[in-house]
Amino acid sequence: MGSLDFFWHLAGFLAPAAGVALLVSLSARVLFPGRGGAWLTAWVLDFVAGAAALLAGLWLSGRDGSMLGYAAMALAVATSQWLLARNWK
Repeated sequence: MGSLDFFWHLAGFLAPAAGVALLVSLSARVLFPGRGGAWLTAWVLDFVAGAAALLAGLWLSGRDGSMLGYAAMALAVATSQWLLARNWK
């Protein structure tokens, strides 16, 4: 596998985490104004949480695209956004 193929495989693996993190961080600004920091910071932290969950799902199931990985990603992004917005107060 060449470096360009590796790039596209990695981009395809991380695309769901990037998309979900972007949608969650932008919609949180509309639904909960005045909570949390800048949307870009929220997007980066949500993306890191989602990517880590996808990686854990890949490691546990042995393949990409499992429902376990996607469910863990959704839960990780939602938890990250909940912590950023300080919704426990």
